[in-house]
Amino acid sequence: MIEKLQIIQQRFDEVSDLIIQPDIIVDQKRYVQLNKEYKDLKILTEKGEQYKTLLSNIAEAEEIISDASDAEMVEMAKMQLEEAKESLPELEEDIKFLLIPKDPEDAKNIVVEIRAGTGGDEASIFAGDLYRMYSKFCQDKGWNVSLVDSSEGTAGGFKEIIFEASGEDCYGVMKFESGVHRVQRVPQTETQGRVHTSAATVMVLPEAEEFDVEINMNDVRVDYFCSSGPGGQSVNTTYSAVRLTHEPTGIVAQCQDQKSQHKNKDKALKVLRSRLYEMELAKKLEADSQKRNSLVSSGDRSAKIRTYNYPQGRVTDHRIGLTLYDLQNIINGDVHKLIDELQLYQNTEKLKEAGEVF
Repeated sequence: MIEKLQIIQQRFDEVSDLIIQPDIIVDQKRYVQLNKEYKDLKILTEKGEQYKTLLSNIAEAEEIISDASDAEMVEMAKMQLEEAKESLPELEEDIKFLLIPKDPEDAKNIVVEIRAGTGGDEASIFAGDLYRMYSKFCQDKGWNVSLVDSSEGTAGGFKEIIFEASGEDCYGVMKFESGVHRVQRVPQTETQGRVHTSAATVMVLPEAEEFDVEINMNDVRVDYFCSSGPGGQSVNTTYSAVRLTHEPTGIVAQCQDQKSQHKNKDKALKVLRSRLYEMELAKKLEADSQKRNSLVSSGDRSAKIRTYNYPQGRVTDHRIGLTLYDLQNIINGDVHKLIDELQLYQNTEKLKEAGEVF
C-alpha cells in the first residue's frame, strides 16, 4: 500500500502543478477534470500521511518496548502501540476504498424526472409525495433545487414533474433512486377502505455539460407556447414556454417554469442534453451490469426497486432486501437511511472486486 500511496503523492504533485498552468485554465474541460482529480487526490494524500504517521508510531513504540530500559517509557509505548494498532485496520479500509477508481459521473448535478405510473389519480398523488420527499432530502443536503416542468394530476400531485438539483456529488448520492417506486395504501378517493397498489417511475439523469454532449441546433426543432398552470397573466398569456425536439432521436424536452423565454430555452436545452447523455450512459451501465452482475447499478429503469406500504408503516428496498419500519420519516425526506445502505452495499461489492489488488 505504501508504494500505491507514493504513486498517488507523485500524481497529486503533478496535478497541483498542472492546474495553475495558463493553457490548462483556458481549456475548460481539462481544467474541470483536473480540479476534480485534485480534490480526490488531496483526500487520499491526507489519509496517506495519517497512515505513514501511524506506521511510524508503531515502529517507534515497538523499538522502545524492545529496548525496555525505561519502565515508564515502555508503559507509554505500549499504550501508543495499542492505540495505533486499533486505528490501523479502519484507516486501511478507508484508503482501499479511496483507491478504487471513482465513477466520473458521481460529481455531476442531476435532472430528476418523476412520472405517475399505474394507479390513476392515486399514482399522481404518489408522484407528488415522491417529489416532496426528494425536495426535502436535497434541501437537507444543502443542494439547490429548481423546478423545470410539471403537469398536475386531476386530484392533486403530478402526472409528471421534472426538477434539477445541484450540489456536491448529487448523482453519486441519487443515482440509486432510478426505477419503479410502488405504494400500497388506501387512496383518499376509496370509500370502502381497500388498500390499492399504485406506482411512479423515477429517473435520475446526470446533468451533461456542454462539452459532454454537443448538440447541433440544426437538428433541434424549437416550439414556443403559452405556459399553463400557476404564474399569473405574464406567464399564461405570453409565448414563454419552450419545447425542444431532437429530430434524430425524437427526444423532447420542455420548460415553462420561468417567465423568460430565453431562460426556459436554456433549462430545456439542459434537460435535452442530459437525456441524450443518459442514453449513452444507459448503454454503458447495461454493459457494466452484465459484466458485474450488480443489482444496484444495473440501470434498469423498468425494475421495481422499492415499496412504500402505509398500513404496515414500512419501506422495502427490493434490490438489497432491506425493510425499514419508518415510512413517515422517510416519505418526509429522511431517505438517506436507504441511500446510505445502498451506497454501503455498492462500496462492499467494489471492495470485493478490488480485493485481489491489495
